[in-house]
Amino acid sequence: MRLVDRTDVVPAEEQATGVGPHGIDVAYQRFGDPAAPPVLLIMGLAMQMVHWPDSLCHELAGRGLHVIRFDNRDAGRSTHLTGAPVADLPAALAGDLSSASYTLSDMAADAVGLLDALGLASAHLVGASMGGEIAQTVAIEHPGRVRSLTSIMATTGQVGVGQPDPAALRVLFAGPPATTRDDVVAQTLRVARAVGSTGFTIDEADIAARAALAFDRGHDPPGIARQAIAQVASGDRTARLAAVDVPTLVIHGLADRMRDPSGGRATAAAIAGAELWLVEGLGHDLPRGLWPELVRRIAAHVERAEALR
Repeated sequence: MRLVDRTDVVPAEEQATGVGPHGIDVAYQRFGDPAAPPVLLIMGLAMQMVHWPDSLCHELAGRGLHVIRFDNRDAGRSTHLTGAPVADLPAALAGDLSSASYTLSDMAADAVGLLDALGLASAHLVGASMGGEIAQTVAIEHPGRVRSLTSIMATTGQVGVGQPDPAALRVLFAGPPATTRDDVVAQTLRVARAVGSTGFTIDEADIAARAALAFDRGHDPPGIARQAIAQVASGDRTARLAAVDVPTLVIHGLADRMRDPSGGRATAAAIAGAELWLVEGLGHDLPRGLWPELVRRIAAHVERAEALR
């Protein structure tokens, strides 16, 4: 396995096979010193590991961390459940979960299975959006595998908190489905303008390049729908989060229109001793201007958790 800590080099993508109880394949990359504390980055709905920017991963590795990013099931170059039932999101939102192929518990088991494949007994989990909710689920269901939890722009699953702004949803679902590479890039930019940060510069060239790369790595709208239903089918974690007993950092933008800040507040309130960092002007994204403080806080959080081990 090739590990990289030079900022001018991107690590080779690798593939772990037969991962977790479902035996899926998981694409991943690793940065930094393998002897350093491991940090598993978990990305959100419709996103791939490349949405954790290379430079951000290098900056985390530069703080003495062993950084691992990966594609969730139904994303990028990990297993896509192409033979699964057609996902019916409107029905799921109305309470009919019969088309759910899996839940966040299954995705959490995938993450734990990747740790097994890499020979890691435990890791610090950092999840964004749905990735934060997967990380929460790992902490609930596999507590011995978690050294610390960082939940970014996520929610608890409780109805009434962390809900999207209706105007943002209209932008998300406006127009015919994007099918071509150019259409997907254009749609991604429209969504970024609708839900992105208001207090940080949005790098549209970078967003477009990352959207094009993700399209090339594995564009799968039915897979996105399966992930979305997994979120709906997983229900409210609030009561179970009360049992989480690892150092927890909750990060949420006060300008987040895809996950209302109430979701971050509810997450922090549910976990005893959780630290809450609310960021003025931060939307549902990870703008470059946030990185210095984000990296500092994550590294400090990991250092504190390591000292408690």
